[in-house]
Amino acid sequence: MTGNNESILIITGMSGAGKSQVMAALEDLGYFCVDNLPPSLFARFIRYKRLAHGELPKMAVIIDVRGGEDFYSFEQVLAGLTSEGLGYRILFMEASDAVLVSRYKETRRRHPLASSGRSVSDCIVEERQRLTEMRGLADIVIDTTDLTNRQLSAMIVKMFSENESEIFTVSVSSFGFKYGLPIDADMVIDVRFLPNPYYIEEMRYQNGLDAPVRDYVLGKQETTEFLNLYLALLRFLLPNYIKEGKKNLSIAVGCTGGRHRSVTIAEAIAAAFTTNGYDASLSHRDIEKGNKISF
Repeated sequence: MTGNNESILIITGMSGAGKSQVMAALEDLGYFCVDNLPPSLFARFIRYKRLAHGELPKMAVIIDVRGGEDFYSFEQVLAGLTSEGLGYRILFMEASDAVLVSRYKETRRRHPLASSGRSVSDCIVEERQRLTEMRGLADIVIDTTDLTNRQLSAMIVKMFSENESEIFTVSVSSFGFKYGLPIDADMVIDVRFLPNPYYIEEMRYQNGLDAPVRDYVLGKQETTEFLNLYLALLRFLLPNYIKEGKKNLSIAVGCTGGRHRSVTIAEAIAAAFTTNGYDASLSHRDIEKGNKISF
C-alpha cells in the first residue's frame, strides 16, 4: 500500500464476492466509481481525471479477470501509480467456493471465465488461482461468505466514511481447526496447547460462553501467561499498523472444534481491545457445530 493526499481505492477479487455491492456503497459515500477498467487504460484515465478536475476526486476502480490478458499488467499499473506519487489501497473481495457457486445458480449469471462445457466450480477454482498473487498485495480482505448485502454495505460505510476515517477496527473470531482455517484472517492463533474442558464430563457439551468453561480456561496459569504475552504483542503491533495506514485487523483464535478454548480466549482478547478504546467486533464461527460430540 502507498499513501498520499491523492489516493485511489482499487477493488478486485472473486467474481460473485460482492464487488458491485461495494461499489454501490462507495458511490453513496461520494466516490467516483469505475467498473472493469482495463489496466492498460489506467494511466490514461488518471491523467484525464487530473486534467479535468485539477486533482483526483475520491475514486474507486474495479479491476478483475474480466480484463482478460490485459488483467496481468496489474503490477505494472501499481508501479506506475507509485512512480507518479499517487497513493492507493487494494480491497480484495472473496467468499467460499460453495457460496460463490450458490450465488451464480441463484442469479443465473455467466462466470467471466466460462466456456463451453466448463462448470461454475471449475471457473471458480481457476479464478482463485489467477488471483493468488493479487490477494497477497491486498491491504484489506473481506470474506462475504456469511455476510448479507446490508451487512456488507454497513461494513464498507464504516471503513470508508470520512467521518470514521481515523477509526481502526479489529475483528476477533473463534473457529475450530477441524472445520478448516478462516481464509480472511490476518493473524491466526492456535490455543490447542491449553487444557481442554472437553475432557471434563460436565463441561463437554457446554461452550466457552458458559461460566464453568470460561472460568476453567481463564483459571489456568498457561492461559494467564499466554494472554499477558499475546496482548503485549498486540499493544506493540497495533499503533505501528495504524501508523502504516492499516484500517482493520482480523484475528482468528482456533482450538480443535471451536466451542471451548477458542471461544473463551477470543472473548478475552476482544474485551481487552474494547477496554483500550479500539472498535472491536466478535464472532464465533463454529460454536454451534458438533453439539453432541465437541472438542
